Amino acid sequence: MKTIIQTDNAPKAIGPYSQAVVHGGMVYCSGQIPLDPATGQIVEGDIVAQTHRVMQNLKGLLEASGSS
Repeated sequence: MKTIIQTDNAPKAIGPYSQAVVHGGMVYCSGQIPLDPATGQIVEGDIVAQTHRVMQNLKGLLEASGSS
């Protein structure tokens, strides 16, 4: 059985895909870009700032999936 994950702690899916899916004990996350889920805008700054945003997005997806 698969479970579709949706959370406000990561950018909304723009296309025909899910933010994440849990299946067989695994979490499959969609590709992430440095979008701030609160504003829908790409985070400005260098690669460090953008990478931090991507990791925060993934953290939100993993937490919503019951993982850490």
